[in-house]
Amino acid sequence: MSSLDLSRHRPNVGVVLFNAEGLVWYGRRAGMTEGHAWQFPQGGVDAGEDLEAAARRELEEETGVVSAELLGRTQGWIVYDFPEALKARHRLDGRKPWDGQKQVWFAFRFTGDAAEIALDRHTEIEFDAWRWGPLAEASDLIVPFKREAYEQVAVAFARFATPAGP
Repeated sequence: MSSLDLSRHRPNVGVVLFNAEGLVWYGRRAGMTEGHAWQFPQGGVDAGEDLEAAARRELEEETGVVSAELLGRTQGWIVYDFPEALKARHRLDGRKPWDGQKQVWFAFRFTGDAAEIALDRHTEIEFDAWRWGPLAEASDLIVPFKREAYEQVAVAFARFATPAGP
């Protein structure tokens, strides 16, 4: 992807949080009760911010989770484009008109207790429900324009979708 011009793609990180059984954390986007409402935590990278630090910040802001050990990360950018209707809505909302997002994904193992998970840690609530599920269902749950990116992430992190050792 180094030959692609990604200057119009927002730098972003994504997090796949595995539990001890090898299942992954899915959040339901706030206000969505049907369709492709489930996804992994993700968010923008602040100027000069370390990518792993950004991933941990987004994980805490969106899920409340701080008890997580790093398992791995993707190399290079995983890229997706926004649909034209979403780009138009972003322009109307006064947001920077990005063409899409370029992401580095991080896999973490949750080492805390379920009581640690809190979806209201940040002023902008991303998720209103959560659950554990198999990594293999990720691309079926996500909005179609992100599907290819989620397929790449699932392949990259498939080795972590097994029960953790003692």
